[in-house]
Amino acid sequence: MARPEQVLVLEPQHELKFRGPFTDVVTATLKLTNPTDRNVCFKVKTTAPRRYCVRPNSGVIDAGNSVNVSVMLQPFDYDPNEKSKHKFMVQSMLAPYDMTDMEGVWKEAKPDELMDSKLRCAFEMPIENDKTTELSTLPKSASASLDDGEVKKIMEECKRLQMEVQRLREENKQIREDDGLRKRKVTSMGAPYSSSSSAAMATSGMRDEGLSTRILALCVLFFVIGVIIGKLAL
Repeated sequence: MARPEQVLVLEPQHELKFRGPFTDVVTATLKLTNPTDRNVCFKVKTTAPRRYCVRPNSGVIDAGNSVNVSVMLQPFDYDPNEKSKHKFMVQSMLAPYDMTDMEGVWKEAKPDELMDSKLRCAFEMPIENDKTTELSTLPKSASASLDDGEVKKIMEECKRLQMEVQRLREENKQIREDDGLRKRKVTSMGAPYSSSSSAAMATSGMRDEGLSTRILALCVLFFVIGVIIGKLAL
């Protein structure tokens, strides 16, 4: 005689995914929902009991309620060429109205009262450039404290800095053009004015150096803020 159809709703329905690295315990969550008007007993079994820790592995789900089952995969040496053959089975049955001993109920259950669902296990390794990994490498204070408003302020500051860099470049270009014009005038006026021309050139050089330093500092600041914003946007 065929077994009755599973009354519990499983999330996920067919596959438990475990995301590496597998150097530590990796947990997947299985949600069991009882949509009926009867309490339902459940058990979670696996083909590899030494590799997994399941909490809770059995219990009773009240009518209309749900239970989250934590499936913890123990650390192991992951081989990407080896596909997982591990499987889980969720077994269930309608709880008797006068149930007092759940273990006794399972022992006395008839085959046509039992329902079951099977799930595969899948192992995944994160991609090296995974966005989640990039975000996790950010300082906790930055990733946790920056809300949308603060990000907007930083974007506006970046825009302002960009405009400031552009203005300084144009100013520097104008100074160089003026300096070239002064040099040509000094050359045409002759040697008597060599001292004053040298002073003018020194002053111009100092101004050029100061502007270059300011431009460099602004560019570096703009680059750093841009990197932070780029990572947060991901």
